[in-house]
Amino acid sequence: MAQVKVYGRRSVWGGRTDEVSDALHAALVAAWQIPDGKRFHRFLLLGDDELVAPSRGPGYLVVEVVCFTGRSRQAKRALVAAMYDDVAPALGLGADDLELVVLESPRESWGIRGVSGDELDLAYRVDV
Repeated sequence: MAQVKVYGRRSVWGGRTDEVSDALHAALVAAWQIPDGKRFHRFLLLGDDELVAPSRGPGYLVVEVVCFTGRSRQAKRALVAAMYDDVAPALGLGADDLELVVLESPRESWGIRGVSGDELDLAYRVDV
């Protein structure tokens, strides 16, 4: 399980959420073998004065991936590489204007489809 939260300026990204979602999902599919149909993205787009990052450009994005624990250090590094090698260029961003945070929590800390996350029978692996 992985959920993605995207923070950015509405004036820049408001009309581009599909494009951003597609680029992020492709990176997760490639790096973590997330099934193509498992896309959970939330956009938290802010007014220009509500995202304070003086040393970043107007297109600055913060991407949080909230997921079950279990991915290897190598898998996390693969996701970081995909963000900067694939996602940033696809969106016209430099390395300074994209930040990624991976937030992990144990499966038992999730409630999904009426059960605890550790009771789910997933059709994919999280220990990549």
